[in-house]
Amino acid sequence: MLIRLASVLVALGLVTGGASVRPMGAEHALAAAAPAGTGAAGIGDPYFPEDGNGGINVLSYDIHDAYRFTGHLSGWTRLTLRTTERLRSFDLDFLLPVSSVRLSTGAATFDRPTHHELRITPQHTILEGTTVRVTVRYSGRPERYAYAGESNWVADASEAEAVNEPHMAPWWFPANDHPLDKARMDLHITVPDDRQVVANGRLLGVRRAAGHATYHWGGGGPMATYLAFFVAGRFVVRQGTSHHLPYYVAVSRQLAPGPRRAALRGLLHTSAIVAWLQSQVGRYAFGPTGGVVTALDPGFSLENQTRPVYPRGVVKLLMVHELAHQWFGDSVSVHHWADVWLNEGFATYMEHRWTEGHGGQTTARWLRQAYDSTPADSSFWDLVVADPGAGDLFDWPVYQRGGMTLAALRNRIGSATFGQLLRRWTTLHRHGHGSTAEFEALAEKRSGQDLTAFFDAWVHHPGRPADTTENGL
Repeated sequence: MLIRLASVLVALGLVTGGASVRPMGAEHALAAAAPAGTGAAGIGDPYFPEDGNGGINVLSYDIHDAYRFTGHLSGWTRLTLRTTERLRSFDLDFLLPVSSVRLSTGAATFDRPTHHELRITPQHTILEGTTVRVTVRYSGRPERYAYAGESNWVADASEAEAVNEPHMAPWWFPANDHPLDKARMDLHITVPDDRQVVANGRLLGVRRAAGHATYHWGGGGPMATYLAFFVAGRFVVRQGTSHHLPYYVAVSRQLAPGPRRAALRGLLHTSAIVAWLQSQVGRYAFGPTGGVVTALDPGFSLENQTRPVYPRGVVKLLMVHELAHQWFGDSVSVHHWADVWLNEGFATYMEHRWTEGHGGQTTARWLRQAYDSTPADSSFWDLVVADPGAGDLFDWPVYQRGGMTLAALRNRIGSATFGQLLRRWTTLHRHGHGSTAEFEALAEKRSGQDLTAFFDAWVHHPGRPADTTENGL
Protein backbone atom coordinates (compact mmCIF):
# COMPACT_ATOMS: atom_id res chain seq x y z
CA MET A 1 0.00 0.00 0.00
CA LEU A 2 1.28 3.48 -0.88
CA ILE A 3 1.49 5.85 2.07
CA ARG A 4 2.32 9.51 1.91
CA LEU A 5 5.45 10.53 3.87
CA ALA A 6 5.90 14.29 3.59
CA SER A 7 7.14 14.44 7.17
CA VAL A 8 9.87 11.87 6.43
CA LEU A 9 11.02 13.87 3.41
CA VAL A 10 11.16 17.04 5.47
CA ALA A 11 13.39 15.29 8.01
CA LEU A 12 15.70 14.11 5.24
CA GLY A 13 15.91 17.59 3.73
CA LEU A 14 14.33 16.60 0.40
CA VAL A 15 11.45 19.04 0.78
CA THR A 16 11.10 22.05 3.05
CA GLY A 17 8.68 22.36 5.90
CA GLY A 18 8.11 24.07 9.17
CA ALA A 19 8.53 21.05 11.44
CA SER A 20 11.24 21.24 14.08
CA VAL A 21 13.09 18.30 15.58
CA ARG A 22 12.63 17.99 19.31
CA PRO A 23 15.17 16.39 21.62
CA MET A 24 14.55 12.78 22.57
CA GLY A 25 13.41 11.96 26.08
CA ALA A 26 16.29 12.35 28.54
CA GLU A 27 16.62 9.70 31.19
CA HIS A 28 20.26 9.39 32.16
CA ALA A 29 22.02 6.76 34.22
CA LEU A 30 23.52 8.14 37.42
CA ALA A 31 27.26 7.82 37.83
CA ALA A 32 28.40 5.02 40.12
CA ALA A 33 31.41 5.05 42.38
CA ALA A 34 33.72 3.13 39.99
CA PRO A 35 35.62 5.36 37.54
CA ALA A 36 34.13 5.58 34.06
CA GLY A 37 36.11 4.63 30.98
CA THR A 38 36.48 5.80 27.41
CA GLY A 39 35.35 3.14 24.96
CA ALA A 40 38.34 2.04 22.89
CA ALA A 41 38.55 3.33 19.32
CA GLY A 42 38.79 -0.26 18.06
CA ILE A 43 37.31 -3.65 18.86
CA GLY A 44 40.73 -5.33 18.96
CA ASP A 45 41.41 -6.59 15.43
CA PRO A 46 45.16 -6.13 14.76
CA TYR A 47 44.62 -5.80 11.01
CA PHE A 48 42.36 -2.74 11.41
CA PRO A 49 42.94 -1.15 14.83
CA GLU A 50 40.21 1.46 14.38
CA ASP A 51 37.51 -1.00 13.24
CA GLY A 52 34.70 -1.45 15.71
CA ASN A 53 34.65 0.19 19.10
CA GLY A 54 35.06 -0.73 22.73
CA GLY A 55 32.43 -0.47 25.44
CA ILE A 56 29.34 -1.00 23.29
CA ASN A 57 27.35 -3.79 21.69
CA VAL A 58 24.92 -2.66 18.98
CA LEU A 59 21.58 -4.49 19.02
CA SER A 60 19.96 -2.87 15.98
CA TYR A 61 20.28 -0.18 13.31
CA ASP A 62 17.37 1.86 11.99
CA ILE A 63 18.83 3.57 8.90
CA HIS A 64 17.05 6.39 7.05
CA ASP A 65 19.11 7.61 4.09
CA ALA A 66 18.24 9.67 1.04
CA TYR A 67 20.39 9.54 -2.05
CA ARG A 68 20.46 12.06 -4.87
CA PHE A 69 22.08 10.91 -8.10
CA THR A 70 24.25 14.00 -8.02
CA GLY A 71 26.28 12.05 -5.45
CA HIS A 72 24.81 13.51 -2.26
CA LEU A 73 23.61 11.35 0.63
CA SER A 74 21.82 12.60 3.74
CA GLY A 75 19.83 11.08 6.55
CA TRP A 76 19.84 9.75 10.06
CA THR A 77 20.49 6.46 11.80
CA ARG A 78 19.25 5.33 15.18
CA LEU A 79 21.43 2.71 16.84
CA THR A 80 20.11 0.78 19.81
CA LEU A 81 23.10 -0.39 21.82
CA ARG A 82 23.99 -1.79 25.19
CA THR A 83 27.03 -0.59 27.09
CA THR A 84 29.52 -3.29 28.09
CA GLU A 85 31.39 -1.07 30.54
CA ARG A 86 30.78 2.16 32.41
CA LEU A 87 31.39 4.91 29.85
CA ARG A 88 32.09 8.61 29.83
CA SER A 89 32.50 8.47 26.00
CA PHE A 90 32.38 6.00 23.12
CA ASP A 91 33.10 5.96 19.40
CA LEU A 92 31.30 5.00 16.21
CA ASP A 93 32.91 4.39 12.83
CA PHE A 94 31.72 6.97 10.29
CA LEU A 95 33.13 9.16 7.54
CA LEU A 96 30.41 11.65 6.53
CA PRO A 97 29.94 15.06 8.18
CA VAL A 98 27.64 14.90 11.21
CA SER A 99 25.19 17.65 12.16
CA SER A 100 23.78 16.28 15.42
CA VAL A 101 23.90 13.41 17.90
CA ARG A 102 21.17 12.64 20.44
CA LEU A 103 21.10 10.01 23.18
CA SER A 104 18.06 8.54 24.91
CA THR A 105 20.00 8.88 28.20
CA GLY A 106 20.37 12.65 27.94
CA ALA A 107 22.40 15.36 26.30
CA ALA A 108 25.71 14.65 24.54
CA THR A 109 28.44 16.32 22.54
CA PHE A 110 30.49 14.86 19.70
CA ASP A 111 33.84 15.41 18.01
CA ARG A 112 36.13 13.73 15.44
CA PRO A 113 39.47 12.53 16.90
CA THR A 114 40.20 11.08 13.43
CA HIS A 115 38.29 11.30 10.17
CA HIS A 116 37.03 7.73 10.74
CA GLU A 117 35.98 8.04 14.38
CA LEU A 118 32.88 9.82 15.67
CA ARG A 119 33.41 10.26 19.42
CA ILE A 120 30.27 10.78 21.50
CA THR A 121 30.51 12.18 25.03
CA PRO A 122 27.33 11.97 27.15
CA GLN A 123 26.66 14.75 29.64
CA HIS A 124 26.28 12.04 32.28
CA THR A 125 28.32 8.87 32.59
CA ILE A 126 26.44 5.81 31.31
CA LEU A 127 26.43 2.70 33.48
CA GLU A 128 27.47 -0.71 32.23
CA GLY A 129 24.52 -2.72 30.90
CA THR A 130 22.46 0.35 29.94
CA THR A 131 20.42 0.21 26.74
CA VAL A 132 20.89 3.46 24.82
CA ARG A 133 19.35 4.82 21.63
CA VAL A 134 21.82 6.95 19.66
CA THR A 135 20.48 9.09 16.80
CA VAL A 136 23.04 10.56 14.39
CA ARG A 137 22.16 13.00 11.57
CA TYR A 138 24.55 13.51 8.66
CA SER A 139 24.95 14.73 5.11
CA GLY A 140 27.74 14.57 2.56
CA ARG A 141 29.19 13.11 -0.62
CA PRO A 142 30.46 9.56 0.05
CA GLU A 143 32.79 9.48 -2.96
CA ARG A 144 34.98 12.13 -1.28
CA TYR A 145 36.01 9.85 1.58
CA ALA A 146 38.57 7.08 1.96
CA TYR A 147 39.60 4.80 4.80
CA ALA A 148 42.27 2.08 5.11
CA GLY A 149 43.29 2.76 1.52
CA GLU A 150 39.74 2.16 0.28
CA SER A 151 37.52 4.57 -1.65
CA ASN A 152 34.45 2.40 -1.68
CA TRP A 153 31.54 4.45 -2.97
CA VAL A 154 30.57 3.39 -6.53
CA ALA A 155 27.99 5.39 -8.47
CA ASP A 156 27.20 7.12 -11.73
CA ALA A 157 24.28 9.26 -12.91
CA SER A 158 22.03 6.20 -13.21
CA GLU A 159 22.97 3.82 -10.38
CA ALA A 160 24.63 3.72 -6.99
CA GLU A 161 25.74 0.85 -4.81
CA ALA A 162 26.90 0.63 -1.20
CA VAL A 163 28.77 -2.66 -1.61
CA ASN A 164 32.30 -3.55 -0.48
CA GLU A 165 34.48 -5.59 1.88
CA PRO A 166 35.99 -5.45 4.49
CA HIS A 167 34.52 -1.94 4.94
CA MET A 168 31.42 -0.22 3.58
CA ALA A 169 29.16 0.95 6.39
CA PRO A 170 31.08 4.16 7.31
CA TRP A 171 30.31 5.63 3.89
CA TRP A 172 26.53 5.55 4.52
CA PHE A 173 25.69 4.93 8.18
CA PRO A 174 27.48 5.22 11.56
CA ALA A 175 28.38 1.78 12.86
CA ASN A 176 30.31 -0.47 15.18
CA ASP A 177 32.08 -1.67 12.07
CA HIS A 178 33.46 -5.13 12.73
CA PRO A 179 31.98 -8.62 12.18
CA LEU A 180 32.23 -9.34 15.92
CA ASP A 181 29.28 -7.00 16.53
CA LYS A 182 26.36 -8.28 14.47
CA ALA A 183 23.02 -6.49 14.70
CA ARG A 184 19.56 -6.35 13.15
CA MET A 185 19.20 -3.95 10.24
CA ASP A 186 16.14 -1.92 9.23
CA LEU A 187 16.83 0.04 6.03
CA HIS A 188 14.83 2.98 4.68
CA ILE A 189 16.36 4.41 1.51
CA THR A 190 14.77 7.36 -0.30
CA VAL A 191 15.44 8.03 -4.00
CA PRO A 192 13.68 9.89 -6.83
CA ASP A 193 10.45 8.05 -7.61
CA ASP A 194 11.66 6.90 -11.02
CA ARG A 195 14.34 4.78 -9.29
CA GLN A 196 14.22 1.63 -7.19
CA VAL A 197 16.21 0.36 -4.22
CA VAL A 198 17.22 -3.23 -3.50
CA ALA A 199 18.77 -4.21 -0.16
CA ASN A 200 18.96 -7.02 2.42
CA GLY A 201 16.07 -9.19 3.52
CA ARG A 202 12.50 -8.52 2.41
CA LEU A 203 10.93 -5.49 0.83
CA LEU A 204 8.53 -4.39 3.58
CA GLY A 205 7.00 -1.43 1.81
CA VAL A 206 7.36 1.53 -0.54
CA ARG A 207 6.15 5.01 0.34
CA ARG A 208 5.83 7.75 -2.27
CA ALA A 209 5.46 11.51 -1.87
CA ALA A 210 6.69 14.72 -3.47
CA GLY A 211 8.44 12.96 -6.35
CA HIS A 212 10.39 10.58 -4.12
CA ALA A 213 10.05 6.97 -3.00
CA THR A 214 11.28 5.40 0.23
CA TYR A 215 12.02 1.68 0.10
CA HIS A 216 11.88 -0.17 3.39
CA TRP A 217 13.93 -3.38 3.62
CA GLY A 218 14.38 -5.58 6.68
CA GLY A 219 14.25 -9.07 8.11
CA GLY A 220 17.70 -10.10 6.89
CA GLY A 221 18.77 -11.52 10.26
CA PRO A 222 21.60 -10.29 12.49
CA MET A 223 24.46 -9.27 10.23
CA ALA A 224 27.95 -7.88 10.13
CA THR A 225 27.91 -4.23 9.10
CA TYR A 226 29.89 -4.71 5.87
CA LEU A 227 27.20 -7.13 4.66
CA ALA A 228 24.46 -4.51 4.86
CA PHE A 229 23.97 -2.97 1.41
CA PHE A 230 21.74 -1.14 -0.99
CA VAL A 231 21.76 -0.56 -4.72
CA ALA A 232 19.68 2.16 -6.34
CA GLY A 233 18.70 2.52 -9.99
CA ARG A 234 16.22 1.13 -12.48
CA PHE A 235 15.74 -2.64 -12.37
CA VAL A 236 13.80 -5.52 -13.84
CA VAL A 237 12.52 -7.46 -10.82
CA ARG A 238 11.29 -11.01 -10.41
CA GLN A 239 10.07 -12.43 -7.10
CA GLY A 240 8.34 -15.55 -5.91
CA THR A 241 9.00 -18.82 -4.11
CA SER A 242 11.03 -21.75 -5.40
CA HIS A 243 12.37 -24.81 -3.56
CA HIS A 244 10.45 -23.50 -0.53
CA LEU A 245 12.58 -20.34 -0.53
CA PRO A 246 11.21 -16.83 -1.16
CA TYR A 247 13.40 -15.02 -3.69
CA TYR A 248 13.76 -11.47 -5.00
CA VAL A 249 16.10 -10.87 -7.92
CA ALA A 250 16.81 -7.67 -9.83
CA VAL A 251 18.76 -6.80 -12.98
CA SER A 252 19.78 -3.31 -14.07
CA ARG A 253 17.84 -1.82 -16.97
CA GLN A 254 21.08 -0.06 -17.92
CA LEU A 255 22.34 -3.35 -19.35
CA ALA A 256 21.69 -4.10 -23.03
CA PRO A 257 18.64 -6.35 -23.64
CA GLY A 258 20.65 -9.52 -24.34
CA PRO A 259 22.89 -9.37 -21.26
CA ARG A 260 19.90 -8.26 -19.18
CA ARG A 261 17.86 -11.32 -20.17
CA ALA A 262 20.84 -13.63 -19.61
CA ALA A 263 21.48 -12.17 -16.16
CA LEU A 264 17.86 -12.59 -15.18
CA ARG A 265 17.85 -16.21 -16.33
CA GLY A 266 20.96 -16.81 -14.27
CA LEU A 267 19.61 -15.19 -11.12
CA LEU A 268 16.47 -17.33 -11.31
CA HIS A 269 18.67 -20.34 -10.45
CA THR A 270 19.40 -18.81 -7.03
CA SER A 271 16.84 -20.80 -5.05
CA ALA A 272 17.93 -24.09 -6.63
CA ILE A 273 21.56 -23.40 -5.73
CA VAL A 274 20.64 -22.47 -2.15
CA ALA A 275 18.57 -25.65 -1.86
CA TRP A 276 21.55 -27.72 -3.05
CA LEU A 277 23.86 -25.96 -0.60
CA GLN A 278 21.44 -26.82 2.20
CA SER A 279 21.85 -30.48 1.30
CA GLN A 280 25.62 -30.11 1.68
CA VAL A 281 26.21 -27.81 4.63
CA GLY A 282 22.97 -27.52 6.57
CA ARG A 283 19.89 -25.36 6.82
CA TYR A 284 19.91 -21.90 5.25
CA ALA A 285 20.17 -19.36 8.06
CA PHE A 286 17.94 -16.68 6.52
CA GLY A 287 14.39 -16.51 5.17
CA PRO A 288 14.65 -14.79 1.79
CA THR A 289 17.28 -15.17 -0.89
CA GLY A 290 18.05 -13.58 -4.26
CA GLY A 291 20.59 -11.46 -6.06
CA VAL A 292 21.21 -8.24 -7.96
CA VAL A 293 23.06 -7.62 -11.22
CA THR A 294 24.12 -4.01 -11.66
CA ALA A 295 25.50 -2.09 -14.63
CA LEU A 296 28.26 -0.74 -12.39
CA ASP A 297 31.54 -2.62 -12.25
CA PRO A 298 33.54 -2.22 -9.04
CA GLY A 299 35.60 -5.23 -10.09
CA PHE A 300 34.09 -7.88 -7.80
CA SER A 301 30.91 -9.59 -6.67
CA LEU A 302 29.97 -9.59 -3.00
CA GLU A 303 27.98 -11.89 -0.76
CA ASN A 304 25.75 -9.26 0.87
CA GLN A 305 23.55 -11.08 3.35
CA THR A 306 20.53 -12.73 1.67
CA ARG A 307 21.24 -11.06 -1.70
CA PRO A 308 24.65 -11.06 -3.42
CA VAL A 309 25.48 -8.30 -5.88
CA TYR A 310 27.10 -9.22 -9.19
CA PRO A 311 28.51 -6.70 -11.66
CA ARG A 312 27.04 -6.86 -15.19
CA GLY A 313 26.29 -10.58 -15.29
CA VAL A 314 26.44 -13.97 -13.59
CA VAL A 315 27.83 -17.44 -14.21
CA LYS A 316 26.69 -20.39 -12.16
CA LEU A 317 29.96 -21.09 -10.32
CA LEU A 318 30.20 -17.45 -9.30
CA MET A 319 26.68 -17.72 -7.90
CA VAL A 320 27.62 -20.91 -6.03
CA HIS A 321 30.60 -19.09 -4.51
CA GLU A 322 28.64 -16.04 -3.34
CA LEU A 323 25.67 -18.07 -2.12
CA ALA A 324 27.98 -20.43 -0.21
CA HIS A 325 29.10 -17.33 1.67
CA GLN A 326 25.59 -17.11 3.14
CA TRP A 327 26.83 -19.93 5.41
CA PHE A 328 30.55 -19.19 5.40
CA GLY A 329 30.97 -15.47 6.08
CA ASP A 330 27.41 -14.27 6.60
CA SER A 331 25.86 -16.69 9.12
CA VAL A 332 29.23 -17.88 10.44
CA SER A 333 31.34 -14.73 10.34
CA VAL A 334 35.03 -14.29 10.97
CA HIS A 335 36.16 -13.69 14.53
CA HIS A 336 38.99 -11.49 13.25
CA TRP A 337 39.91 -10.66 9.66
CA ALA A 338 42.91 -13.02 9.81
CA ASP A 339 40.30 -15.83 9.67
CA VAL A 340 39.08 -14.75 6.21
CA TRP A 341 40.11 -18.07 4.63
CA LEU A 342 37.16 -19.55 6.53
CA ASN A 343 35.02 -17.42 4.21
CA GLU A 344 36.88 -17.52 0.92
CA GLY A 345 38.41 -20.99 1.12
CA PHE A 346 35.06 -22.54 1.99
CA ALA A 347 33.23 -20.72 -0.82
CA THR A 348 35.94 -21.77 -3.28
CA TYR A 349 35.72 -25.38 -2.11
CA MET A 350 31.94 -25.35 -2.62
CA GLU A 351 32.44 -24.32 -6.26
CA HIS A 352 34.38 -27.55 -6.82
CA ARG A 353 31.97 -29.58 -4.73
CA TRP A 354 29.16 -28.28 -6.97
CA THR A 355 31.10 -29.33 -10.06
CA GLU A 356 31.66 -32.80 -8.58
CA GLY A 357 28.01 -33.10 -7.59
CA HIS A 358 26.84 -32.19 -11.10
CA GLY A 359 28.83 -34.67 -13.11
CA GLY A 360 32.13 -32.82 -13.40
CA GLN A 361 35.63 -33.18 -12.02
CA THR A 362 35.88 -34.48 -8.46
CA THR A 363 37.30 -32.28 -5.72
CA ALA A 364 40.06 -34.85 -5.17
CA ARG A 365 41.07 -34.61 -8.82
CA TRP A 366 40.96 -30.82 -8.72
CA LEU A 367 43.19 -30.83 -5.63
CA ARG A 368 45.72 -33.11 -7.28
CA GLN A 369 45.85 -31.05 -10.47
CA ALA A 370 46.13 -27.76 -8.58
CA TYR A 371 48.91 -29.16 -6.40
CA ASP A 372 50.87 -30.73 -9.25
CA SER A 373 50.62 -27.65 -11.46
CA THR A 374 52.01 -25.30 -8.79
CA PRO A 375 55.74 -25.88 -8.27
CA ALA A 376 57.32 -25.64 -4.84
CA ASP A 377 59.17 -22.43 -5.71
CA SER A 378 55.97 -20.64 -6.79
CA SER A 379 55.12 -17.51 -4.81
CA PHE A 380 51.66 -19.05 -4.43
CA TRP A 381 52.99 -21.00 -1.43
CA ASP A 382 54.51 -17.97 0.31
CA LEU A 383 51.35 -16.60 1.90
CA VAL A 384 50.33 -17.85 5.35
CA VAL A 385 46.67 -18.57 4.73
CA ALA A 386 45.57 -18.30 8.37
CA ASP A 387 47.34 -14.95 8.79
CA PRO A 388 47.60 -13.28 5.36
CA GLY A 389 47.93 -9.69 6.61
CA ALA A 390 45.59 -6.78 6.05
CA GLY A 391 47.00 -6.03 2.61
CA ASP A 392 46.57 -9.59 1.31
CA LEU A 393 43.14 -10.55 2.67
CA PHE A 394 41.74 -11.30 -0.77
CA ASP A 395 44.83 -12.60 -2.54
CA TRP A 396 44.39 -15.69 -4.69
CA PRO A 397 46.11 -18.14 -2.28
CA VAL A 398 43.55 -17.31 0.42
CA TYR A 399 40.84 -18.57 -1.94
CA GLN A 400 42.67 -21.35 -3.78
CA ARG A 401 44.89 -22.73 -1.04
CA GLY A 402 42.04 -22.32 1.42
CA GLY A 403 39.81 -24.43 -0.84
CA MET A 404 42.61 -26.95 -1.37
CA THR A 405 42.94 -27.27 2.41
CA LEU A 406 39.33 -28.38 2.67
CA ALA A 407 39.62 -30.81 -0.24
CA ALA A 408 42.72 -32.28 1.41
CA LEU A 409 40.93 -32.44 4.77
CA ARG A 410 38.09 -34.35 3.13
CA ASN A 411 40.64 -36.85 1.77
CA ARG A 412 42.30 -37.11 5.18
CA ILE A 413 39.23 -37.68 7.38
CA GLY A 414 36.83 -39.18 4.83
CA SER A 415 33.88 -37.67 2.96
CA ALA A 416 31.23 -38.75 5.48
CA THR A 417 33.05 -37.26 8.47
CA PHE A 418 33.91 -34.16 6.47
CA GLY A 419 30.25 -33.62 5.56
CA GLN A 420 29.28 -33.99 9.21
CA LEU A 421 32.01 -31.50 10.15
CA LEU A 422 30.65 -28.81 7.81
CA ARG A 423 27.10 -29.25 9.05
CA ARG A 424 28.22 -29.15 12.67
CA TRP A 425 30.31 -26.02 12.01
CA THR A 426 27.40 -24.11 10.45
CA THR A 427 25.04 -25.23 13.23
CA LEU A 428 27.33 -24.45 16.18
CA HIS A 429 28.22 -20.98 14.91
CA ARG A 430 24.93 -20.06 13.23
CA HIS A 431 24.45 -16.26 13.36
CA GLY A 432 27.76 -16.06 15.21
CA HIS A 433 31.50 -16.19 14.60
CA GLY A 434 34.20 -18.75 14.06
CA SER A 435 37.98 -18.73 14.23
CA THR A 436 40.62 -20.91 12.62
CA ALA A 437 41.48 -22.42 16.00
CA GLU A 438 37.82 -23.32 16.60
CA PHE A 439 37.51 -24.98 13.20
CA GLU A 440 40.68 -27.01 13.77
CA ALA A 441 39.45 -28.13 17.20
CA LEU A 442 36.08 -29.19 15.78
CA ALA A 443 37.75 -31.09 12.92
CA GLU A 444 39.88 -33.01 15.43
CA LYS A 445 36.87 -33.73 17.64
CA ARG A 446 34.69 -34.99 14.77
CA SER A 447 37.45 -37.07 13.18
CA GLY A 448 39.15 -38.32 16.34
CA GLN A 449 42.51 -37.46 14.77
CA ASP A 450 45.39 -35.19 15.68
CA LEU A 451 45.40 -32.72 12.78
CA THR A 452 48.02 -30.32 14.11
CA ALA A 453 50.62 -31.15 11.46
CA PHE A 454 47.98 -31.12 8.72
CA PHE A 455 46.79 -27.58 9.49
CA ASP A 456 50.34 -26.39 10.09
CA ALA A 457 51.27 -27.52 6.59
CA TRP A 458 48.23 -26.10 4.84
CA VAL A 459 47.33 -22.84 6.61
CA HIS A 460 49.84 -21.90 9.33
CA HIS A 461 53.16 -22.09 7.51
CA PRO A 462 54.41 -20.95 4.11
CA GLY A 463 55.71 -23.54 1.69
CA ARG A 464 54.22 -26.33 -0.36
CA PRO A 465 52.79 -29.13 1.84
CA ALA A 466 54.59 -32.42 1.47
CA ASP A 467 52.94 -34.86 -0.92
CA THR A 468 51.79 -37.32 1.75
CA THR A 469 48.67 -39.14 2.82
CA GLU A 470 48.85 -37.29 6.14
CA ASN A 471 48.45 -34.02 4.20
CA GLY A 472 45.46 -35.37 2.29
CA LEU A 473 47.38 -35.85 -0.95
